[in-house]
Formats: sequence, structure tokens, C-alpha cells
Amino acid sequence: MNHSVVHFEIPADDPDKLVAFYGSLFGWQIDKMPSEGMEYWGIRTVPTDDKGMPTEPGGINGGLMRRQAPAQRPINYVNVESVDEFVGKAKALGASVMVEKSPVPGMGWFAQLIDPQGNPFAVWQTDMSAG
Repeated sequence: MNHSVVHFEIPADDPDKLVAFYGSLFGWQIDKMPSEGMEYWGIRTVPTDDKGMPTEPGGINGGLMRRQAPAQRPINYVNVESVDEFVGKAKALGASVMVEKSPVPGMGWFAQLIDPQGNPFAVWQTDMSAG
């Protein structure tokens, strides 16, 4: 498996202003997504198929959300075979867990971590049966 970056997220104090900024700057299509309990906008930097997956090689899409904590920073999601396996490996190498393994119903699983130098990152496992 290619352990490439497959998604990114940008936190915002004023999401509407950042939607306008990135949409105008790069021409990204940014749409508010229906979600319970969390404001979230999907960012399309490249065209997608009917499942929302990029159709261009190397294409990465992302999301924008209301900032959850004062120090929250952008985060990249890396594709892995198993969230459980890679969280274990990362912890053994000195990382700490910021958000435990969590489902995105009908899409997959993720966990967010902090590397040994204090940088946030996440691992992503595609699994349409997640829920």
C-alpha cells in the first residue's frame, strides 16, 4: 500500500471567511456538509467520482472545520492498512494519541496523533462498513 497523504483539514475561527479565502485564492470548491454536532466543509481541490474520491493522480481533497481548540493546526491524513497497527507503531516510536480510533460512517476509520516533535498527523483506513 502507498502510505500517501489522502486528506487534509484546516481549522478556522471564522469558517465562512476561510471558505471565501481559499475558494477565491485557489478556485477550490468548498461546500458545507450535513453533519450532526460538527460544522464541516468539504474541500475539492480536484474533480471527484460519485464516491467523492479524487479522479486525478495525486489529487488530495480535504476539509475545513470550526477550530476545536486554540492551538489546533492543519492536519494531514496518511493512508494505512490498519489504524490499530499504525497507531501502535507510532506510539512505539514515541508518538502520542490525540484522538483515538474513530469511525467516519460508511467511509473508514481514523486516529489523530502527535509525532515526537509535537506535530499533529492522522492515519486513515478506508472501510465502507465503518460505523
